[in-house]
Amino acid sequence: MTKSIRPPASCPDDDSEQQSPVVGPSRPRLLRVLGPGLITGASDDDPSGIATYSQAGAQFAYGLSWTLLATYPLMVAIQVISARIGRTTGHGLAGVLRLHTPTWLLSSVIVLLLIANIINLGADLGAMADALNLLLPASRLLYVLLFATIAISMQLFLQYTRYVAVLKWLTLALFAYFAAMACVHVDWWSLARNLVWPSHPLTSDYLTTFVALLGTTISPYLFFWQASEEVEDMHVHPRRINLLDAPTQGKGAFHRIEIDTLFGMGFSNLVALSILVTTAATLNVHGVTDIQTSAQAADALRPIAGRFAGAVFALGIVGTGLLAVPVLAGSAAYAVGEARQWPTGLERRPEEAQAFYATLVIATLVGMIINFVPIDPIKALFWSAVLNGITAVPVMTVMMIIAARQEVMGAFVIRGALKWLGWAATFLMGAVVVAMFITAF
Repeated sequence: MTKSIRPPASCPDDDSEQQSPVVGPSRPRLLRVLGPGLITGASDDDPSGIATYSQAGAQFAYGLSWTLLATYPLMVAIQVISARIGRTTGHGLAGVLRLHTPTWLLSSVIVLLLIANIINLGADLGAMADALNLLLPASRLLYVLLFATIAISMQLFLQYTRYVAVLKWLTLALFAYFAAMACVHVDWWSLARNLVWPSHPLTSDYLTTFVALLGTTISPYLFFWQASEEVEDMHVHPRRINLLDAPTQGKGAFHRIEIDTLFGMGFSNLVALSILVTTAATLNVHGVTDIQTSAQAADALRPIAGRFAGAVFALGIVGTGLLAVPVLAGSAAYAVGEARQWPTGLERRPEEAQAFYATLVIATLVGMIINFVPIDPIKALFWSAVLNGITAVPVMTVMMIIAARQEVMGAFVIRGALKWLGWAATFLMGAVVVAMFITAF
């Protein structure tokens, strides 16, 4: 088998023949620059996240809105670090852990990720089925099977570049939540005050919801996905080479990653804020304070904010689920495949990476099966976000240590503000999880 000849290491971080999409005399083309960061940010607002934001707004009104402002620079820092690890080393996060950490640590991280992802998958598939059932009443389990089949088929049968294009188009589903917010009356003064000055007592319920918000905005599967997608993009765009071998590409690569991630995470948090504001301005005002699924939020909105707002909210759940479920399954498959040294990558055909695709399919099927057994999907949806928050702490700690090691990152170790923001996010996540456990007992 012949191998393609790579261009010299001085080539820019781009697949075009003439210009980098970020650096050059022409204006940046945003749609070309946006990729892993946009998809990662959009998939962060999955049905589990929508349920969490809805519950936060219904139960505490605007009292937790400040978290979406405060976490933005932290989630950007963590995702940029994840992307830098992949772009610098040429390995996904699990691959780097395999090379530079003890086997027991790698295995622990992978097991935690798999548990969190599969529960999240099951919860998301169930939420999508419930949302569609509000619009087109039919068998819930039939809808679960339909969505699982669509998610698996997208990854098995679509060429990688088309698959990425589909995911980008699915991000448009998130605009449904801006439309829903436009249909309700918002107390802008109360929102502005709570954005900058949190004043709610630190009760057990408040801290548990805070952990769930952190877990659904700074989620472990997003770290693995974005790092692995940077590696995938290097395979698709032959001019890109890992920065350890092509350090001159570093400036352009990091600039692209920063724009991509800043935009993607900003979009994600604005959508999350619009969901929280919508439910705070409607459900909380009318005394509906116990919303445990995204579909329940959509159903509750209909008599309060109108059928249009409820329908738009429900359609958004379906669209974001179609985006998030493949990302959840894909990140699990990347993590297991890289840890086991299997051929991995969605740019490969299924017959070229059989174990990788088998992991992807099995993770989705197990998530689907959760909806067929007597497990309360309402509790699973919320607690999957809490589990993500708990799992993120050890994953982020290990990632921060690795990103600062010169033997791993070479001249591209993280420094300065990026390093401090990454550690701030890690310590915040750890502190809130500890506080949640203390107040729970």
